[in-house]
Amino acid sequence: MEIRLATADDAGAIRKIYAPYVRNTAVSFEYEAPDTEEMARRIRATLSEYPWLAATEHDEVVGYAYASVFHGRIAYKHSAEVSVYLDGKRRRAGIGSRLYRELETCLLRQNVFVLYACVTATDRAADAHWSDGSLRFHEKQGYVPVGKHNLCGYKFDKWYSVVWMEKVIAPRPEHPKPFVPFPAIPAQKV
Repeated sequence: MEIRLATADDAGAIRKIYAPYVRNTAVSFEYEAPDTEEMARRIRATLSEYPWLAATEHDEVVGYAYASVFHGRIAYKHSAEVSVYLDGKRRRAGIGSRLYRELETCLLRQNVFVLYACVTATDRAADAHWSDGSLRFHEKQGYVPVGKHNLCGYKFDKWYSVVWMEKVIAPRPEHPKPFVPFPAIPAQKV
């Protein structure tokens, strides 16, 4: 498996991975999967400031992870929100963990020290559109729950909560160097 920088040319493959999460799960709160053109736009927009990585096997994209702005105010620049999605047949093979490790390396070079993941949650014992897999995955990666928005997302005729999970990837310096946009990092090869 190779982990590399994603490009807009990967949009079709990335859309193919993401669409089932939109159509069949409450993992994403989107109702309609973005088309390939919209996914390419999202990749380009993200790469203007943050990394978007693709995991490939035999030149096929099997997973991806990216970072995005945590909040828009400048004081938040040393924090980022992260997401990871895998081809349904490739889960539990260590791909997500490798993507997150590479993403963390990139983000540290950008002077980002704290990561947040927004993970869907429910109090229902059984739900055809949700499992605790993402919560467990993030816990294994070192994320801890730091907050919850109760019943804030409505999908599949049900209300879902979200749990904010946090991971400190490096000690917060007393006087951090400025945030570095991803394109400004020398040798961006992952």
